[in-house]
Amino acid sequence: MRKYLLYLVGATMLIFSCTAGNNINYLQDAESVALEAAAKNNTNTLQPGDQMIITVSARDMDVVRPFNQNYSSTVTTTQYSNPSSNSQIQPLPSSGPMYTVDSNGTISFPFLGNISTQGLTVEQLRDELRERLTRYVKNPIVTVTLTNYKVTVLGEVNRPGTYVVPDANPTLLSALGLAGDLTIYGIRKNVLVVRNVNGEISRHRIDLTSADFINSPYYYLKQNDVVYVEANAARERTARIDPNTGLYISIASIVVTILALVIRK
Repeated sequence: MRKYLLYLVGATMLIFSCTAGNNINYLQDAESVALEAAAKNNTNTLQPGDQMIITVSARDMDVVRPFNQNYSSTVTTTQYSNPSSNSQIQPLPSSGPMYTVDSNGTISFPFLGNISTQGLTVEQLRDELRERLTRYVKNPIVTVTLTNYKVTVLGEVNRPGTYVVPDANPTLLSALGLAGDLTIYGIRKNVLVVRNVNGEISRHRIDLTSADFINSPYYYLKQNDVVYVEANAARERTARIDPNTGLYISIASIVVTILALVIRK
Protein backbone atom coordinates (compact mmCIF):
# COMPACT_ATOMS: atom_id res chain seq x y z
CA MET A 1 0.00 0.00 0.00
CA ARG A 2 2.80 2.37 0.92
CA LYS A 3 4.51 1.68 -2.40
CA TYR A 4 1.39 2.65 -4.37
CA LEU A 5 1.09 5.85 -2.39
CA LEU A 6 4.66 6.78 -3.27
CA TYR A 7 3.96 6.13 -6.95
CA LEU A 8 0.87 8.32 -6.79
CA VAL A 9 2.71 11.19 -5.11
CA GLY A 10 5.60 10.92 -7.55
CA ALA A 11 3.31 11.01 -10.58
CA THR A 12 1.50 14.07 -9.21
CA MET A 13 4.80 15.89 -8.68
CA LEU A 14 5.92 15.06 -12.22
CA ILE A 15 2.74 16.48 -13.72
CA PHE A 16 3.02 19.73 -11.74
CA SER A 17 6.71 20.19 -12.50
CA CYS A 18 6.20 19.84 -16.25
CA THR A 19 3.27 22.20 -16.71
CA ALA A 20 5.54 25.22 -17.11
CA GLY A 21 6.98 23.71 -20.28
CA ASN A 22 3.78 24.50 -22.14
CA ASN A 23 4.12 28.24 -21.41
CA ILE A 24 7.53 29.14 -22.87
CA ASN A 25 6.39 30.36 -26.27
CA TYR A 26 8.50 33.47 -25.66
CA LEU A 27 11.56 31.26 -25.90
CA GLN A 28 10.32 29.27 -28.88
CA ASP A 29 9.05 32.09 -31.11
CA ALA A 30 12.08 34.37 -30.96
CA GLU A 31 11.73 35.74 -34.46
CA SER A 32 7.97 36.32 -34.24
CA VAL A 33 8.41 38.22 -30.95
CA ALA A 34 11.03 40.49 -32.51
CA LEU A 35 8.94 41.02 -35.65
CA GLU A 36 5.92 41.96 -33.57
CA ALA A 37 7.96 44.48 -31.60
CA ALA A 38 9.40 45.95 -34.81
CA ALA A 39 5.93 46.27 -36.32
CA LYS A 40 4.87 48.38 -33.34
CA ASN A 41 7.86 50.67 -33.91
CA ASN A 42 6.56 51.90 -37.24
CA THR A 43 6.93 55.56 -36.26
CA ASN A 44 9.78 56.86 -38.41
CA THR A 45 8.68 60.48 -38.27
CA LEU A 46 10.17 62.95 -35.83
CA GLN A 47 8.48 63.08 -32.43
CA PRO A 48 8.46 65.62 -29.57
CA GLY A 49 11.57 65.15 -27.49
CA ASP A 50 13.70 63.95 -30.40
CA GLN A 51 17.14 65.54 -30.40
CA MET A 52 19.21 66.15 -33.50
CA ILE A 53 22.32 67.85 -34.78
CA ILE A 54 21.72 70.11 -37.78
CA THR A 55 24.65 71.59 -39.64
CA VAL A 56 24.70 73.74 -42.76
CA SER A 57 27.73 73.93 -45.03
CA ALA A 58 28.69 75.54 -48.32
CA ARG A 59 31.82 76.42 -50.26
CA ASP A 60 32.02 79.70 -48.37
CA MET A 61 31.61 78.71 -44.73
CA ASP A 62 31.35 82.35 -43.63
CA VAL A 63 28.06 82.62 -45.52
CA VAL A 64 26.45 79.78 -43.56
CA ARG A 65 27.92 80.75 -40.18
CA PRO A 66 24.67 82.47 -39.07
CA PHE A 67 22.83 79.19 -39.60
CA ASN A 68 25.28 77.30 -37.37
CA GLN A 69 24.78 79.29 -34.19
CA ASN A 70 26.47 77.99 -31.04
CA TYR A 71 28.88 76.19 -33.32
CA SER A 72 32.38 77.60 -33.06
CA SER A 73 34.54 78.25 -36.12
CA THR A 74 37.19 75.95 -34.70
CA VAL A 75 34.80 73.03 -34.60
CA THR A 76 33.41 73.89 -38.00
CA THR A 77 36.76 73.70 -39.72
CA THR A 78 37.43 70.29 -38.24
CA GLN A 79 34.03 68.98 -39.25
CA TYR A 80 34.44 69.49 -42.99
CA SER A 81 37.07 68.37 -45.42
CA ASN A 82 38.76 71.01 -47.58
CA PRO A 83 37.08 70.92 -50.97
CA SER A 84 39.05 70.76 -54.18
CA SER A 85 37.93 72.61 -57.29
CA ASN A 86 36.00 69.54 -58.46
CA SER A 87 34.59 68.24 -55.19
CA GLN A 88 31.87 69.16 -52.76
CA ILE A 89 32.17 69.62 -49.04
CA GLN A 90 31.49 66.40 -47.14
CA PRO A 91 30.02 67.12 -43.68
CA LEU A 92 30.95 64.89 -40.80
CA PRO A 93 27.93 64.98 -38.46
CA SER A 94 29.69 64.08 -35.23
CA SER A 95 28.97 67.40 -33.54
CA GLY A 96 27.23 70.68 -34.18
CA PRO A 97 24.22 72.76 -33.13
CA MET A 98 21.74 70.70 -31.13
CA TYR A 99 17.99 71.02 -31.65
CA THR A 100 15.14 69.45 -29.69
CA VAL A 101 11.63 68.98 -31.07
CA ASP A 102 9.29 70.76 -28.66
CA SER A 103 5.86 69.63 -27.49
CA ASN A 104 4.27 71.34 -30.50
CA GLY A 105 6.45 69.38 -32.90
CA THR A 106 8.61 72.34 -33.94
CA ILE A 107 12.23 73.42 -33.78
CA SER A 108 13.54 76.98 -33.71
CA PHE A 109 16.09 77.43 -36.50
CA PRO A 110 18.29 80.51 -36.87
CA PHE A 111 16.81 83.13 -39.25
CA LEU A 112 14.21 80.65 -40.53
CA GLY A 113 12.20 80.75 -37.30
CA ASN A 114 9.98 77.90 -36.13
CA ILE A 115 10.06 74.86 -38.40
CA SER A 116 7.33 72.24 -38.03
CA THR A 117 8.55 68.65 -37.97
CA GLN A 118 5.13 67.03 -37.67
CA GLY A 119 4.82 64.09 -40.03
CA LEU A 120 8.36 64.56 -41.31
CA THR A 121 11.17 62.04 -41.38
CA VAL A 122 14.77 63.11 -40.86
CA GLU A 123 15.31 63.08 -44.62
CA GLN A 124 12.21 65.18 -45.28
CA LEU A 125 13.24 67.76 -42.67
CA ARG A 126 16.69 67.94 -44.27
CA ASP A 127 15.16 68.56 -47.71
CA GLU A 128 12.82 71.23 -46.38
CA LEU A 129 15.62 73.10 -44.62
CA ARG A 130 17.77 72.92 -47.71
CA GLU A 131 14.97 74.32 -49.87
CA ARG A 132 14.36 77.23 -47.49
CA LEU A 133 18.06 77.99 -47.22
CA THR A 134 18.49 78.31 -50.99
CA ARG A 135 17.01 81.80 -50.62
CA TYR A 136 20.12 82.81 -48.67
CA VAL A 137 22.85 80.33 -49.67
CA LYS A 138 23.81 78.89 -53.04
CA ASN A 139 23.79 75.08 -53.06
CA PRO A 140 23.67 74.61 -49.29
CA ILE A 141 24.43 71.21 -47.80
CA VAL A 142 22.26 70.31 -44.79
CA THR A 143 23.00 67.42 -42.48
CA VAL A 144 20.43 66.23 -39.93
CA THR A 145 21.48 63.52 -37.48
CA LEU A 146 19.35 62.09 -34.68
CA THR A 147 21.25 61.81 -31.40
CA ASN A 148 18.70 60.01 -29.23
CA TYR A 149 18.00 56.77 -31.04
CA LYS A 150 15.41 54.44 -29.50
CA VAL A 151 16.18 50.74 -29.71
CA THR A 152 14.48 47.74 -28.14
CA VAL A 153 16.49 44.85 -26.70
CA LEU A 154 14.61 41.65 -25.85
CA GLY A 155 15.34 38.08 -24.86
CA GLU A 156 18.28 36.78 -22.89
CA VAL A 157 19.73 40.05 -21.64
CA ASN A 158 19.89 41.23 -18.05
CA ARG A 159 17.65 44.28 -18.53
CA PRO A 160 15.34 43.88 -21.55
CA GLY A 161 13.42 46.95 -22.64
CA THR A 162 13.41 50.02 -24.86
CA TYR A 163 16.39 52.35 -24.50
CA VAL A 164 17.30 55.81 -25.70
CA VAL A 165 20.83 55.71 -27.06
CA PRO A 166 22.49 59.14 -26.61
CA ASP A 167 24.80 58.67 -29.58
CA ALA A 168 24.72 59.78 -33.19
CA ASN A 169 26.06 56.36 -34.22
CA PRO A 170 24.56 53.70 -31.93
CA THR A 171 25.99 50.23 -32.35
CA LEU A 172 24.73 46.76 -31.53
CA LEU A 173 27.32 46.52 -28.76
CA SER A 174 26.26 49.81 -27.15
CA ALA A 175 22.62 48.70 -27.15
CA LEU A 176 23.52 45.37 -25.54
CA GLY A 177 25.58 47.27 -23.00
CA LEU A 178 22.57 49.39 -22.03
CA ALA A 179 20.59 46.17 -21.57
CA GLY A 180 23.18 44.81 -19.16
CA ASP A 181 24.81 42.44 -21.68
CA LEU A 182 23.71 38.90 -22.49
CA THR A 183 22.90 36.41 -19.76
CA ILE A 184 24.77 33.12 -19.61
CA TYR A 185 21.82 31.57 -21.44
CA GLY A 186 21.96 33.90 -24.48
CA ILE A 187 23.02 32.49 -27.86
CA ARG A 188 25.88 34.72 -28.95
CA LYS A 189 26.18 33.26 -32.44
CA ASN A 190 22.63 34.06 -33.53
CA VAL A 191 21.57 37.54 -32.37
CA LEU A 192 18.58 38.79 -34.36
CA VAL A 193 18.29 42.42 -35.48
CA VAL A 194 14.93 43.50 -36.93
CA ARG A 195 14.61 46.81 -38.77
CA ASN A 196 11.41 48.60 -39.77
CA VAL A 197 11.88 51.16 -42.53
CA ASN A 198 8.63 52.78 -43.65
CA GLY A 199 6.68 49.64 -42.87
CA GLU A 200 9.10 47.28 -44.63
CA ILE A 201 10.63 44.87 -42.13
CA SER A 202 14.06 43.34 -42.66
CA ARG A 203 15.92 40.96 -40.36
CA HIS A 204 19.48 39.84 -40.00
CA ARG A 205 21.28 37.47 -37.66
CA ILE A 206 24.70 38.33 -36.26
CA ASP A 207 27.43 36.13 -34.78
CA LEU A 208 28.91 38.12 -31.90
CA THR A 209 31.76 35.63 -31.56
CA SER A 210 33.11 36.61 -34.98
CA ALA A 211 34.98 39.89 -35.33
CA ASP A 212 33.64 40.20 -38.86
CA PHE A 213 30.22 41.24 -37.53
CA ILE A 214 31.43 44.85 -37.27
CA ASN A 215 31.28 44.94 -41.09
CA SER A 216 27.59 44.09 -41.07
CA PRO A 217 25.17 46.86 -42.14
CA TYR A 218 23.31 46.01 -38.93
CA TYR A 219 26.28 46.73 -36.67
CA TYR A 220 25.25 50.40 -36.59
CA LEU A 221 21.65 50.49 -35.42
CA LYS A 222 18.86 52.63 -36.83
CA GLN A 223 15.97 54.34 -35.09
CA ASN A 224 13.52 51.81 -33.56
CA ASP A 225 15.62 48.72 -34.33
CA VAL A 226 14.77 45.62 -32.31
CA VAL A 227 17.51 43.32 -31.02
CA TYR A 228 16.54 39.83 -29.87
CA VAL A 229 18.87 37.43 -28.06
CA GLU A 230 17.57 33.89 -28.27
CA ALA A 231 17.82 31.44 -25.37
CA ASN A 232 19.99 28.36 -25.58
CA ALA A 233 18.89 24.78 -24.86
CA ALA A 234 19.94 25.01 -21.21
CA ARG A 235 17.60 27.95 -20.66
CA GLU A 236 14.72 26.11 -22.29
CA ARG A 237 15.28 23.09 -20.06
CA THR A 238 15.32 25.36 -17.03
CA ALA A 239 12.10 27.05 -18.15
CA ARG A 240 10.34 23.69 -18.36
CA ILE A 241 10.90 23.12 -14.65
CA ASP A 242 8.09 24.54 -12.56
CA PRO A 243 9.52 27.07 -10.08
CA ASN A 244 7.19 25.59 -7.43
CA THR A 245 8.70 22.12 -7.74
CA GLY A 246 10.44 22.48 -4.38
CA LEU A 247 7.13 23.37 -2.74
CA TYR A 248 5.45 20.37 -4.31
CA ILE A 249 8.18 18.08 -3.02
CA SER A 250 7.79 19.46 0.50
CA ILE A 251 4.03 19.01 0.41
CA ALA A 252 4.37 15.50 -0.98
CA SER A 253 6.85 14.56 1.75
CA ILE A 254 4.45 15.76 4.43
CA VAL A 255 1.58 13.83 2.83
CA VAL A 256 3.66 10.64 2.62
CA THR A 257 4.71 10.99 6.27
CA ILE A 258 1.10 11.48 7.44
CA LEU A 259 -0.11 8.55 5.34
CA ALA A 260 2.66 6.33 6.69
CA LEU A 261 1.69 7.18 10.26
CA VAL A 262 -1.98 6.48 9.52
CA ILE A 263 -1.19 3.11 7.90
CA ARG A 264 0.93 2.07 10.86
CA LYS A 265 -2.04 2.62 13.15
